[in-house]
Amino acid sequence: QVQLVESGGGLVQAGGSLRLSCAASGNIFRINAAGWYRQAPGKQRTLVATITLMGTTSYADSVDGRFTISRDNAKNTVYLEMNSLKPEDTAVYYCNAETVLLGTFRRLDQWGQGTQVTVSS
Repeated sequence: QVQLVESGGGLVQAGGSLRLSCAASGNIFRINAAGWYRQAPGKQRTLVATITLMGTTSYADSVDGRFTISRDNAKNTVYLEMNSLKPEDTAVYYCNAETVLLGTFRRLDQWGQGTQVTVSS
C-alpha cells in the first residue's frame, strides 16, 4: 500500500521558517506531479504550490517569493520550504501527488494526512 507521509509542521513566530516533507512509502515507482494545499479553520482548501515531474513549479500569489517547492526523485519525496512566515499562513498543510505503482504502473491520486503549521504574531 502506498502512502504519502507528511512531516515538518509546527509552531513558529512570524518571520520564521519551516520545511515540510511529503514522502511516498510503499510499492512505488515514482511520483509524477505533486502539490501542496492548505486549509485554514472555516475556510476551503486552497492550492499553495505545484511541481511537475520535470521540476516546473508554480505558486499561489500569496506565497510566491516566500515558499519554494522542490522534489527529490531518488527519495520519492516532495518538500515545501516556507520562509518569512505570516500569521495568515496558519493552516493544515496537505500534500497531494500522482503516484505510479511499481510493477503495474497504475497511477493513483493520493493525499497525505496533513500537518499543522501555526504562525504566531
